[in-house]
Amino acid sequence: MAALFSIITFGLLVSAGADLTIVQRVEGLGQNGDVTVKIKGDKERIDAPSQPTRIIDGKAGEMTDLLNEKKTFIRISAEQIKAAAETINKFDGEKPAAPKLTPTGKKETINGYETEEFVYETSQFKASFWVATKYPDAAGILKQMQAPISGAWKPSNMGMPDYTDFAGMPLKTVITMGDNKAVTTILSIKKDSISAAEFDIPKDFQELKKPLDAAPPPVESPMSSPSATP
Repeated sequence: MAALFSIITFGLLVSAGADLTIVQRVEGLGQNGDVTVKIKGDKERIDAPSQPTRIIDGKAGEMTDLLNEKKTFIRISAEQIKAAAETINKFDGEKPAAPKLTPTGKKETINGYETEEFVYETSQFKASFWVATKYPDAAGILKQMQAPISGAWKPSNMGMPDYTDFAGMPLKTVITMGDNKAVTTILSIKKDSISAAEFDIPKDFQELKKPLDAAPPPVESPMSSPSATP
């Protein structure tokens, strides 16, 4: 169940023309710390404390974890990701219905922006999104965040809303699954140029062959994940 929670929460850690650098604070499941997400077109890189660097290639539909200290990497294919999505849907007992984000009327100011809470609940987990409807260029940023995960890793494939389903920027996401709870808060979003080399596998890294359930998730907390999240 913990592994399934990681996949669900990871879904929303993911990724607007200029490149994007998003810094998020993650709290929960012993993975407290700041996570940096870099997005360039259909590629995304996630760097989290004490975790592998994760690179997502939206065009190829695959994901790669870089174990930097050991100079090795684990490649997760589109087929394996699809299997993970099917597992999540199986746990849910039925094919997930279209995302239904329900406003609660609650409001909270986050990083200077007024946000409104929207909830999304299934039989397996409950998600709470605090959305800033007046965040500058929210629609454009959300579109960029969706680009790397528009294929097999698409949030809606795992029972979560897609980034483009939101009427603003979800600045805080709270995922609860059983006794596990993870909170992800966006601290900053910058539009800056990022080198394409940041999304390459270092030439001196060796590939490890491991099944998906053996590949350590880069962050065991925010939502990625049924959404994956925004």
